[in-house]
Amino acid sequence: MIPRIHKQGRNTVRLLAYLYGPGRREEHTDPHLVASFDGLAPDPGRNPSTTLADLAQLLDEPLHLLDKDARPTTHVWHTSVRSAPGDRTLTDAEWADIARRVIAATGIDPGDGAGCRWAAVRHADDHIHLIATLVREDGRRPSHHRSAKRAQTECRQIEADYDLHRVAAGDGTAAKRPTSAERHKAERLGRQRTPREELREAVRRSAAGTASEKEFFDRLASAGLIVRRRIAPSGDTLGYTVALPEDRNGKGEPVFYSGSKLAPDLSLPRIRERWARPSGDTAQEPAQPAVTGPASARRRAAGAAWQALRFIDDGDDGVIAAQIAAAGEVLDALAKTSATHTRHELQSAATAFERASRSHIRATRGHNHALRRAARDLVRSGPALGRGEDGATTAMVIDMLFFLIAAVAHWHARKGHAQQAEAAHRAAEHLRGAYRVAAEQPLAVLHQRGRNLARPLLERQADAVRAAMPELAEQVLAEPGWPSLAATLADAEAVGHISTDLLARVAGRRELGTAESVSDVLVWRVRRMADLPADSYPEYVTAASLQRDSAVPGTADALGAGTTNGPVRRR
Repeated sequence: MIPRIHKQGRNTVRLLAYLYGPGRREEHTDPHLVASFDGLAPDPGRNPSTTLADLAQLLDEPLHLLDKDARPTTHVWHTSVRSAPGDRTLTDAEWADIARRVIAATGIDPGDGAGCRWAAVRHADDHIHLIATLVREDGRRPSHHRSAKRAQTECRQIEADYDLHRVAAGDGTAAKRPTSAERHKAERLGRQRTPREELREAVRRSAAGTASEKEFFDRLASAGLIVRRRIAPSGDTLGYTVALPEDRNGKGEPVFYSGSKLAPDLSLPRIRERWARPSGDTAQEPAQPAVTGPASARRRAAGAAWQALRFIDDGDDGVIAAQIAAAGEVLDALAKTSATHTRHELQSAATAFERASRSHIRATRGHNHALRRAARDLVRSGPALGRGEDGATTAMVIDMLFFLIAAVAHWHARKGHAQQAEAAHRAAEHLRGAYRVAAEQPLAVLHQRGRNLARPLLERQADAVRAAMPELAEQVLAEPGWPSLAATLADAEAVGHISTDLLARVAGRRELGTAESVSDVLVWRVRRMADLPADSYPEYVTAASLQRDSAVPGTADALGAGTTNGPVRRR
């Protein structure tokens, strides 16, 4: 159940006209009162002899008892309370009880006999509107400080009492929701999202992986946004606003939003924090191999996600918060550069995770360079193909990000961050959907190769599984993905690795009991750790490895190695 405090107004009759009217698109049906401050207020919806002016005059009577100079400029308080989709339809009596509880909780009418006058109007099955005059019967102003927070708290209890959908409690760090006017404008223009939502996503993606202010503003311009900077006399940029070229007001001017109005972490000072290094840290970062394309960028991101898991497990709260924020940048960058068949789910994952990336725990920036650099590499490497090494490394990084985001959800849950934990769980489910699509083709190829392995080689890999991970061995060997893992282990052995050692390392680094397919997870971990190409075949198999395996009948053919001497190129 969601309460929403609207802007205060100054015209009671005008608001009542909207509440009792047909709505902007005739969505209002049977407008009528369900409750009022004394239970006796006239109802223009059910009593033909009562007018809107009659009800407004009754509500505003305490206002007119004050001297004109003592009257507040804005005196109309307006809140809507909406049930969740899927909740049962509440009766008028139930909505009346909910109205009285919310009004009391917000301080509008606390039940002391001298509260504000108010009324509750219902014009739809799933919500009511509360209207009040912000002058008490004793002439004082009501104590309704933090009324939105109070209403939220009361609605959580109402959900429990009425057995309704439980909304996760918020902490004030969520991005501002679009206003009703913004939503209605988007509907009139046939847009699925409001400009505020589109701009938030565009700015978030533009900031992902940036290393400087110039790069950030260049990306905003490249995204097609109208950008205005607020410049100090010194020439420094103090802030910025953005607008969609097609979003205009009544005068034909662009409608601008500041970064802080899009989300708390999109103000310029907060974005600058992303570029900070830990205080006193002057050490040079270790040299990294050059990123040569989308596939190598995805490998880099998979490795960075694996490292970030250690921080989530063992780091302090500020460092963990920084890793979580940077993980959001990686998701944004991955969604921005993904192939068509995975783009929708990855975009949904990034959008969902945006809520999980903010809490009251302030991020200790500078310890998240690996993830931020991975996000930067993803953007700079450009769009990925949905096949070959690009497609397979996409599956690899999604698999690793799934475990990272699941760990984030568990951390938020331990901290009592209900909305963030729920958002991370939703992001993980979208990642699961993207993984199924991305992994289908490369795993199918590996699966076929595994089924064609010579029996002695297959049995040797099975023995390696039993030796390295005895508690999960029978589960792994019974999974549909076992042939893919067997082929991967054979590839690793062909370039000099020992299957038992590899499995022990990748299985011991992170729990596997919650994995949907343990064998699939091990495939990507082994291929990443052994530096094998993700799309099934190693780049080359040495002649020595072929000779070593030639004692096992059929092994060389099963590995796709043929019988040539020297390095064998991938087919």
